[in-house]
Amino acid sequence: MVTFRGVGGTAAGCSIRKATIEDIPDIYRIELMCFPDPWDYKAMFEMMTIYLTSFYVAEAEGRIVGFSAGAIEETDNEKYGHICNLAVSPDMQGFGIGRLLLRKLERDFFIQGCTACSLEVRAGNISARGFYENIGYEDVIVFGNYYKDGEDAVVMMRWF
Repeated sequence: MVTFRGVGGTAAGCSIRKATIEDIPDIYRIELMCFPDPWDYKAMFEMMTIYLTSFYVAEAEGRIVGFSAGAIEETDNEKYGHICNLAVSPDMQGFGIGRLLLRKLERDFFIQGCTACSLEVRAGNISARGFYENIGYEDVIVFGNYYKDGEDAVVMMRWF
């Protein structure tokens, strides 16, 4: 196990870069560790190569420790960024890596003319909901029975 030596509890020494196909095994490993209903490997590949506009990895101490994935959605009146996936390896959480990955997606969305950013999070994932609230996201609606196991999803948004 690698111990991350962030400075003052921050993500100092962590770098963010665009994900590549070669990163999928490491991204998938993190996906499996972080989610009770992970994307499957094929879906991860398709999302990276076909659907998503932004896909990043965080590297620290020579390994991939997190990733973020997003796409742009347009309605008749608005253009939104949608955070499709964000995860940080459990041993690396608490150093600000998730915040760096999230801000990178938000920057992409803003530059491309989006007015807000949205995401879905499990209603019972209090830790993740608190993380997003601390960054400025607000609950906007609940989708009942959203996940495979029947848990509700809370849609959260942050306006730019």
